Parts: sequence; structure tokens; C-alpha cells
Amino acid sequence: MKVKKILVTCLTAIMLMTLVAACGSKNSDNGGSQAASESPKASTVDNGAGGKKKFAIIFKNTGNPYGEKEMEGYKKAVEELGYEAILKAPDQPTAEAQITMIDELISQKVDALAMVANDPDALQPALEKAMKAGIKVLSLDSAVNAQSRMVHVNQADPERIGRTLIQGVVEMIGGSGEIAILSATSQATNQNLWIEWMKKELEDAKYKDVKLVKVAYGDDLRDKSVSETEALLKSYPNLKGIIAPTTVGIAAAGKVLTDKGLKGKVQLTGLGLPSEMAEYIESGVCPWMYLWNPLDVGYLSGYVADALVKGTITGKVGDKVTAGKLGEKEVIQDGDGTQIMLGDPFKFDASNIADWKAVY
Repeated sequence: MKVKKILVTCLTAIMLMTLVAACGSKNSDNGGSQAASESPKASTVDNGAGGKKKFAIIFKNTGNPYGEKEMEGYKKAVEELGYEAILKAPDQPTAEAQITMIDELISQKVDALAMVANDPDALQPALEKAMKAGIKVLSLDSAVNAQSRMVHVNQADPERIGRTLIQGVVEMIGGSGEIAILSATSQATNQNLWIEWMKKELEDAKYKDVKLVKVAYGDDLRDKSVSETEALLKSYPNLKGIIAPTTVGIAAAGKVLTDKGLKGKVQLTGLGLPSEMAEYIESGVCPWMYLWNPLDVGYLSGYVADALVKGTITGKVGDKVTAGKLGEKEVIQDGDGTQIMLGDPFKFDASNIADWKAVY
């Protein structure tokens, strides 16, 4: 009886083992099918390695509100298109720091790279390396040279920006007196181009009583921009107007003029964020200023990157991009290269700043 009981127990164990093995084999097959069914859906854009395509952007430096909005707009477009957005910016606005980041992104095998340059030429070897690795490279806002990119996304016509800023400050100061420019870095492509057009506008005989005394550089750093503004006021006691074509610089200058009680004595205009400049416009320290929407600059760049990766454009004149909510944009000539223009700068003053200060 005992032997029979042992035999039954053994037979039961063998049957259980066989059943487990059979289930294991069956589960293994189903596991493969399940994994396949959970792979990215057709609507998800795949990079060929089982994950989403990666679209990167490198801004000039951290702590820049304008740059944060620009990257936010880029991220919105990229994610809207089903990709992964990688947002990067160095602590200091230098080409060297950006080159390190470019090399990191090449190693990560990103699909597209949008560059806001701290220097138009110094990034060329790194960006050429990126393009040889198959990365689609574009610049936005502050351009790299034509050899370092496939196309540039420009916020507005540089000539209109430069001429408009001079016309604005001259109106503010009553047609005569000393003016100064507080720029970002001395290598910033967009800033230098705007300043070039400002100087060309000043060549007109109607500005014979207006004197540009200095172009100062705050390096898009708040503290340095404050120091440069203070230095301008000290060095040129008869200064009547400041143009700051940088969101960091104009906000810093607005604070200095406010703290020193110089409202109406030294006029201020330039390019600023409504959220940062509202108090100075409302107080009259800055009668008016200009800008475009940095969210839209980034957003447009995300769609341009998508078109480059898909191959629907190559960056040649005449190429057209459908950019989501912004509609269709066309590639046009830009010196030795090409660009896509967002639109004209917008004027912010006391009549409309309340409507915009909560937007960006």
C-alpha cells in the first residue's frame, strides 16, 4: 500500500512538471506576441531603434526668459509631431560650451538639432560633424554661418528690426541727442546684423543731430547688463536714449533707469518680453518696445526640423513647410544660405501691454 502511494505521488509530480513545462512554452510564445503588440503604435514616430526620434535644441545660456520661451515652443511642436524633445543650454553664453553639447548630442544620435548660436563661425566644425553623422541641423534666432546649417529660422527681417529701433528711439528723444546700444554678446549674429542696420539707418541726413556714442555688451547676463547700463550713464552724462535689442538687456536697463529716477530723461526702447517689461512701459520708463513671439520662433523651428528629417524640404529656396498653427512658410534666400521668416516685429506700448504681459 505504501509503495502504491509513493508511485501515485511520483506520477502526480511528473504530470505537474509536464503541465508547467507546457504552460511555460505556451507563455513564452504569447510573450513574444504580446511584446509585438505593445511596440510603438503607427502614430508614434520611430527612429528605427525602437524609440521615438529625438529632436534637440541648444540655446545660448540658461536663465534667459526669452530662451526658455523659445525652447518651450520648440518642445510643443516636437511633441505635437510625436517626437522626443531634448532641451539644452550652457551656464555661460560661449561657443565652447555649446560645442561640448553638440558633441554629446552626436553621441546620443539625435535626429535633428536646432542651434541658437553664441558665435556664427566657431561652431562650424562641430555642426559639420553632426551633419556628416546624419543629423539634420538648422539654426534659429541667432544664426550659424551657411556652411553650418541646412536652413535658418529668422524671427523677423533684420533690416526692418534695425531701422525700426532707430526710428523709435529718435522719435522718443525728439530728433536730436546722444544714443547708445546695449547689446548681448559681441559675437551674436542676430544682434550684430540688427546693429549694422541701425547704423545704416543713421546714415540718413535726417539723423544728422543724432549721435551713436557707444555699443556696449551685456553678454545676455542680467548683472553685466546692469553694470554696462550704469557705465553708459556715467560715461555719457548727456545720453538721451538707449536701444537694447536683447530681452535681458532691456529689462536690466529698465531697472537701472527706474532706480536712478531717470524716467523721461533717458529714453529706452528695444526688444523685450511683455511680462518683464510691463512695469517699465506702464511707468513710462520705456514708452514702447518691440518683439515677436519667442514661443512661435521655437514652434516654427520644430516643424522645420520635422520637414528636414522627413526629407520634404532640403533647405533650398522655394521649399515650403506647413507649420501647424502658423500655416505655410517658404524658404527664401539669406546671403550665402537660406532662411524661413516668422514675420514682422510687433509694437508693445501702454495701450496693449496689459493684454500681453500674461501671455509671455
